[in-house]
Amino acid sequence: MMKKIAVTVFVLITFIIYSIHQRTEGNQAVQRVASSASAANSTNTTTTSPPAPSSSQSSAPKYKDGSYTGASSDAFYGYVQVKATISGGQLTDVSFLDYPQDRANSIAINDYAMPILKQQAIKAQSAQVDGVSGATDTSMAFMQSLGDALKQAKL
Repeated sequence: MMKKIAVTVFVLITFIIYSIHQRTEGNQAVQRVASSASAANSTNTTTTSPPAPSSSQSSAPKYKDGSYTGASSDAFYGYVQVKATISGGQLTDVSFLDYPQDRANSIAINDYAMPILKQQAIKAQSAQVDGVSGATDTSMAFMQSLGDALKQAKL
């Protein structure tokens, strides 16, 4: 009887330690993602400048006006689905219809990554974006869903 109690206590303590480790590791990962991305963004903005758009790129419409919903794309911990809004032949907005949000770590990472992905896509007028360090799965799924939406909008 004592042996069963000892094994049960050992399993419970191990589970508690594992749970605490997962929680603190997740919080540290979010902090690392935020700090590394901030450092990367500040480095990129100071050392590189985007090429000047040609007059044909900025005036010629690339897409049909309207709203286009991309296919849902697997981001490992959930799915990403976006809606692209086209106005004046240009990508003007990207809305997230679905994204991984069932775990605290997923919520923190996506709250950080989604505005960056949206900004990159609007600036690039394309689904081909750099992505966000630490949010690779979300970035890849975003590019796939947005690519599908923009394919529908293509002239």
